[in-house]
Amino acid sequence: MAITETVDDIIVRTHQVTGGGGVQLHVEETGNQSGQPVLFIHGLSQSRLAWNRQLHSELTRDLRLVALDLRGHGESDRPTDAYGESDLWAQDVAAVIRSLDLERPILSGWSYGGVVICDYLSRFGEDRVGGVHLVGAVSRLGEPVLPFLGPRFLAVIPGLFSTDAEESVTSLRTFGRLLTREPLTPEDSYIVLGTAATAPPRVRQGLLNRTLEYDGLLAGLRIPALITHGLEDEVILPAMGRHNASIIPHARTSYYPHVGHAPFWEDPDRFNAELRTFAASL
Repeated sequence: MAITETVDDIIVRTHQVTGGGGVQLHVEETGNQSGQPVLFIHGLSQSRLAWNRQLHSELTRDLRLVALDLRGHGESDRPTDAYGESDLWAQDVAAVIRSLDLERPILSGWSYGGVVICDYLSRFGEDRVGGVHLVGAVSRLGEPVLPFLGPRFLAVIPGLFSTDAEESVTSLRTFGRLLTREPLTPEDSYIVLGTAATAPPRVRQGLLNRTLEYDGLLAGLRIPALITHGLEDEVILPAMGRHNASIIPHARTSYYPHVGHAPFWEDPDRFNAELRTFAASL
């Protein structure tokens, strides 16, 4: 069932989609129903709200914009132990594509969202996807990803697993500060912190306890690809973006100077223009 409301003169439709293992996923969409669909997939301990500068932008005139809360995040279900299997993540993405009847969407994945995209492609292939957009994204987890993670992010990870309230909030504040090169406004900082806190420590641990590497899958990618990465990213180092670019020979690349882990937030005008151009090229 879809619920429709108007926010800042933009029509927002809310959906509940049943994903892998029966998990209920919260999905929102805006924009042109006849336009190229874009499915935004957020990163660790964030939510669909990360994409507000796209969902409430001029992109709504041309594109059909869809954003989901990953399992364990935002307003989606938080099952106790359902984060370790690639097939579950793949089924979540497939369920959104199927339920909303998205015709060959661009999958735009930020950070951990890159792994979720690869989970989907490894299970369901490329046939129902128009393009892949990797945004400060990882394509591996566990030991294979360690050389591509920033030292300050690595240092904060143990605290992200803590069940002690004070230690957890302190770690989440540090994590939030690492997302952008320049400090967030107090209002944005509390949105990021509040969003991060809605994902329980066990969810973050479940996401980061996986070990995988998708180089082979990306090397065989045939559909169009765009890689976007901030050159001052302290969470996922720019070397990850360059590595993915080296194994996807046809990928377009866009590196943002003076930008950290969230180019869509830090430089939305450039990000939105490049996304529109990418969509128009498909």
